[in-house]
Amino acid sequence: MRVSPIVFPDSESLGRRLAAEIADEIEQAARAGRMYLLGCPGGRSAASTYRALAEEAAARRMDLGHVVIVMMDEYVEVAASDAYGWQYRVIDPRLPHSCLRFGREEIVEPLNAAAEPGRGVTQERLWAPDPSDPEAYDRRIAEAGGIDLFLLASGAGDGHIAFNPVGGAADSRTRVVPLGEQTRIDNLSTFPTFGGLEDVPRYGVTVGLGTIRSQSRRVVMVAHGRDKGQAVRRLTQAKGYEADWPATVFADCAHPQLYLDQAAVAAAASFASL
Repeated sequence: MRVSPIVFPDSESLGRRLAAEIADEIEQAARAGRMYLLGCPGGRSAASTYRALAEEAAARRMDLGHVVIVMMDEYVEVAASDAYGWQYRVIDPRLPHSCLRFGREEIVEPLNAAAEPGRGVTQERLWAPDPSDPEAYDRRIAEAGGIDLFLLASGAGDGHIAFNPVGGAADSRTRVVPLGEQTRIDNLSTFPTFGGLEDVPRYGVTVGLGTIRSQSRRVVMVAHGRDKGQAVRRLTQAKGYEADWPATVFADCAHPQLYLDQAAVAAAASFASL
C-alpha cells in the first residue's frame, strides 16, 4: 500500500511537527510508567527534529529519564581475522563521523541541557549496535518492548537505510555489512569532515530491515531538501519493500508515515520529468 505523504514548507516546520508528536508520546509513556525507545538515524535528515525536540523538552519541562535513544548503525573497521572470519571493532567514538558521537552530542546532550538536572537521558540509555555481537542488539530491543517510534531516512543516491545495502533481505537482522560505493559517496555529504571517498569507512554495523519492520510500533520516514528528489520519487511510489531501494521497507512497517518538505517534492517532480 502506498503511503500518502505529509508535505511541510521546509525542514524546520517538519522537525517541529515531528518533535511535538515525539514529546507527546514520551509524556504518555511516562504516565504509563514505561520506557520510551526512540530509534534514531545520524546525519542530516532528522537534525531539525532533534533540535525541535530539545526545545519541546525545555518548554514542557519534561522528564526524560525513561527515554532510550536507539542508534541505527555505526562505522566499523577490521580489527583482525581468524579461522572464523574477519573481526570488527567500532571506530573511535570521538571522530566527527561516528554515529555514536552524533547520538551523544547531537541528540542526548541538547536534550539533557533542556531538561532539569536529574531528568535527562542517562548515559546507559544511549544504545548502539556492537559489531562483536550484533545479534544481541535485536534481543536487547525486543526485551525492552520494541521501539516506540523509528525515525527513518533514505540515502539520496541508492536508497540505503541505516547501512542496509541494495539487495538486502527483507528479514535481515542487525549485522556487519560492507558499504556500497554509492552509500559511501552519499556519506561524503552527510559528514563534510571526510576529505574524500578514501576516508569513508568500508564497513558498518547496522540494524537490519527485519529489525526495523518487526521491532517498531510506528515509523516516520523523513526526506527534505533538493538532493532527496530521487528518494522521494521512489518512496512515494513504493507499495512495499523493493530490494533495489532498501528504504522502501518503511511501507511494510506498522503505521508508516512519510514526512517531506516542498523542496524535496519539487525535486522529485523535476527528476521524474527527465
